[in-house]
Amino acid sequence: MKGISLYPELSRFMDQRKAEFDQIPASRKTELEEVAAYVRQRLDAGGEAKLTFICTHNSRRSHFSQIWAKVAADVHGLGVTTFSGGTEATAMNARVVDSLRRSGFAVDTNHAGADNPTYSVRYSGDAAPLECFSKVFDQAPNPTADYAAIMTCSSADEACPIVHGCDLRAPIRYEDPKVADDTADEADIYDQRSRQICREMLYMMSGV
Repeated sequence: MKGISLYPELSRFMDQRKAEFDQIPASRKTELEEVAAYVRQRLDAGGEAKLTFICTHNSRRSHFSQIWAKVAADVHGLGVTTFSGGTEATAMNARVVDSLRRSGFAVDTNHAGADNPTYSVRYSGDAAPLECFSKVFDQAPNPTADYAAIMTCSSADEACPIVHGCDLRAPIRYEDPKVADDTADEADIYDQRSRQICREMLYMMSGV
């Protein structure tokens, strides 16, 4: 499978993150490599690799992770489908949308006034957009079997002692950028978290 061509600004952003793999701690690389091994096993068996990123409210970290993992997989030409969900549904946070746009994504919605709008996230003319909204982790279109559940926050990990139907449950936790909401550092903190997740998802897919 051939890799895709990204929008130019987004391509530059990802090239910068590829140069930062040395910033990923060794222990973290081990966690990422476990998921990479799962993806490789599924693809080698002739199947599709499905990854669901789970956080409590499916509003920030899980969306960043779903989106960056999909882009990283497509860049490497891998047959990976990514999803996100929470232990409860709220809404994809508008600050995440703003950060994605600053990275080079095109993000649109026809439901701006809705409590839980669906966002169309585009990153390449060669790929269909991701349709992102907040949902419970086992709600359609998310898979209920034959997938890896990646727990992106400690509270979701603790609230879901059992994630039914998953082949692998992997904790890859991130600090919540919510701590900076409504402060002068808000945009910077969201962008820092986005860069970290992008960097780590690229590293993960490069190991497949």
